[in-house]
Amino acid sequence: MPARRILSLWFPRLAADRALRRHRGLPPGPFAVIAEATGAQAIASLNDEAEAAGLRQGQPLRDAMAICPQLITRPADPSGEAAFLRGLSRWAGKFSPWVAEEPPDALVIDITGCAHLFGGEAGLMAQVEADCADLGLRVRAGLADTRGAAWALARFAGQSVRPHRSGDAIAQEARATRSRAAKRRVWQRLPPAGDPAETPRIAAPGQTRPALAPLPMAALRLPEDTVAALARLGLRRIEDILGMPRAPLARRFGRDLVRRLDQALGAEPEPVSPLRAAPHFAVRLSLPEPIGLEADILTGLDRLLEALAARLTEAARGARRVRFQAFRCDHGVEEIELGLAQATAAPDRIRPLIALKLASLDAGPGLDRLRLEAHVTEPVHARQHAGHAEAVRAAQHRHGTEAALADLIGRIGVRIGLEAITRMAPAESHIPEKGWQVLAAAWSEPVDRWPARDRPRPLLLFPPEPVMAPDRPGPPARFRWRRRDFRAVGATGPERIAPEWWLDDPDWRSGPRDYWRVETETGLRLWLYYAHGGEMSSGWFCQGQFG
Repeated sequence: MPARRILSLWFPRLAADRALRRHRGLPPGPFAVIAEATGAQAIASLNDEAEAAGLRQGQPLRDAMAICPQLITRPADPSGEAAFLRGLSRWAGKFSPWVAEEPPDALVIDITGCAHLFGGEAGLMAQVEADCADLGLRVRAGLADTRGAAWALARFAGQSVRPHRSGDAIAQEARATRSRAAKRRVWQRLPPAGDPAETPRIAAPGQTRPALAPLPMAALRLPEDTVAALARLGLRRIEDILGMPRAPLARRFGRDLVRRLDQALGAEPEPVSPLRAAPHFAVRLSLPEPIGLEADILTGLDRLLEALAARLTEAARGARRVRFQAFRCDHGVEEIELGLAQATAAPDRIRPLIALKLASLDAGPGLDRLRLEAHVTEPVHARQHAGHAEAVRAAQHRHGTEAALADLIGRIGVRIGLEAITRMAPAESHIPEKGWQVLAAAWSEPVDRWPARDRPRPLLLFPPEPVMAPDRPGPPARFRWRRRDFRAVGATGPERIAPEWWLDDPDWRSGPRDYWRVETETGLRLWLYYAHGGEMSSGWFCQGQFG
């Protein structure tokens, strides 16, 4: 079996190159993409002209504008850049089917057994660079036996090791200090190893160790603090730790250093997991002659629904949103999009919803192609009923009732929108007005039975309304509410309800409440409470009415 060969593609200016592709009318000159970093605007990506002007990635925007006033900037678009990288991964599929993303600006490809199709590994890399040049992208590639080694060669091959800024970094010291520092011990200065500028970007099979040796420690994908700690001890190149025992390295710098080194050398596997294509459920019907009658359109829709249902059923998914497109002979497109209250693959539940909106479709000179797509789907699990015959019939009846209700919600949603249809559901709270919640009917399950309460609650609940009564805790004998005078003939209570102390609810700033069920001489049963006072004064209020 041939050795694995991994190709790493790094796009160091991906954001800037993408922005320049989108804004082709910009004048030539320094250009940068700006992003928010630690509460300030900083350069996230820049082009060659901006770098030649002395700008760098991560530099604050105010400093960059002071250095280069003619700098042209555009805001960063992380979602657009992620989609652009996803598109590049599809392009990279021409070289191998095993392509994985390394966000935010890199791809990794397993090209084992594929290089001969492009004239060898050098020819493949030349083809990659030519394609990227045609796309206006700058790319750096590295090829090795392991994923970690390819990552290192793509980013650090051809670059010199930068000295760590410490007491031994004498490049910025005075001349007299330099002369004295030149007499220091050899291990305090950069080791005279091979020049990384001469390191090829293609490591021959089995030559991973010598290819990694002259590269800096950062090529092992280590955190900056670990690289700095190694540099303070004079360990600046990978070859400085290749012969060291692993146990002392792990104790001193953590297991991550040893793990990254083993991954780069191939001692620890690091496979390339290709992206799985997103499920796509769409069917199309091309017609030999244009059609325009509603009956003909429904006939074509029936054929599309059967094919779409078969695909959805095979994938164990159900459609939640459906898009029906009718292509006209004059190159116009008529579109109908709708949502379903319950994910389903049954054609008889989707067809009536589309038929309701066919009247708004303008066939024009005729339709020569129909397309149906379920662009939003959800998993649908089969239901298995077991038990006695009566239990099976009850389960089937309940399932049929739920399907009928979902169909009704879907038909109403076609006309007024699914978001306008809501249902009530119980909520976990001891506060009376918070004991229920409003949910979207299309995205919630019906409640079979509301939880039983140990205390009765009024049939009609409304916001607290002030009641004129003596300011004392006991139930009032007489009171005035809504401009009417009442006399109480009976009262049951009190039921004390305290506010939620972890929330600052303006409606509960009057402190704990003592609720009473008061029956008046007219037969009206009200739910009154006495607020003991807190941030607001005490008093009587009415919040509900019993049936």
